[in-house]
Amino acid sequence: MRVRFIFLLALVVLPLFAQANPIRIKDLVEFDGVRSNDLVGYGLVVGLNGTGDGLRNSPFTEDILSNILERLGVNVTGEQFRPKNVAAVLVTASLPPFARAGSPLDVTVSAIGDANSLLGGTLIMTPMNAADGDIYAVAQGTIIAGGASATGDGATVVQGVPTAGVIPSGATIEREVNFDFGGLTSVRLALRTPDFTTAGRIEQAINRSFERPVAVMLDAGTVELNIAATRMQSPAHALGRVENILVEPERRARVVVDQRSGTIVMGEDVRISRVAVSQGNLTLRIQEAPLVSQPNPFAPGETVIVPRTETAIIDEPGIGLAEVRGGTSLSEVVAGLNALGVAPRDMIDILKSIKASGALHAEFIVR
Repeated sequence: MRVRFIFLLALVVLPLFAQANPIRIKDLVEFDGVRSNDLVGYGLVVGLNGTGDGLRNSPFTEDILSNILERLGVNVTGEQFRPKNVAAVLVTASLPPFARAGSPLDVTVSAIGDANSLLGGTLIMTPMNAADGDIYAVAQGTIIAGGASATGDGATVVQGVPTAGVIPSGATIEREVNFDFGGLTSVRLALRTPDFTTAGRIEQAINRSFERPVAVMLDAGTVELNIAATRMQSPAHALGRVENILVEPERRARVVVDQRSGTIVMGEDVRISRVAVSQGNLTLRIQEAPLVSQPNPFAPGETVIVPRTETAIIDEPGIGLAEVRGGTSLSEVVAGLNALGVAPRDMIDILKSIKASGALHAEFIVR
């Protein structure tokens, strides 16, 4: 047997931006108070084809099943029942802002016991609570599972995640979030990526659109909008106009590296000073050739397998000492790095070393 370990090629993604394009304000900020709320519920899925919880290992499933049957008028006190077609689940959803009673919600259903699959199951009416403990929605419906599984006498195959699924429009909103949006006198715009330059440009763009000072930058991540100064009919009208104003955001120079996949992503503003780089490579070879030693026929003794392993480490010559000229644009940086002629995974190590030397002028992020 011969095994060879060597560096593998991986994907390099280098997004090229000729120039930054204006972005709508709605894609750069979150409006204060306009947010979603998480909901969660604990329920029961029925109708499974023998893939439900083992009630001996999941006693909470038996408890919730007993409670549901008793609420429906079925007395099961003291009864021994162990069905295999039910499963206890957690139901989650996100209540969008300004959602009204009667509107539908998509919900996600996930098994919490030892059920093998939720495929074909039906979620029984499940109340969903928010962080304040109040019920805001009720979920029920047929589950669309995200995978499949098959089991035989000698093998089992699973594709995807059959123990989780979704119910499109599976919940109905029963309670609205109490929020007086129309009474706001000011609204804060929270930048998703705080930056003083971008916040200043948002302030200038809004004031230029309304032709009066209606917005002020509070810090790198916040711009406050004075609703009264906009002279609009309501806060909704003011934000409807503000969110479509175009702004050119400022981007920080970043190099993002994913060591697992070998992916490298560089921003437009990445710069490298003039440096010299030398890089080599190692190849490890392992070869197994076991030797069998056995006694002659009818002679005393035992058959013995003697292990025999041959190993070798080959030091490849590498690229020698190469010069990477200082780049004033992303295309020049890419051209300089490509001139090294190394694989992407080796390029990650080179970028780390260039950053350590102080020649890489960008934020280096390793995931």
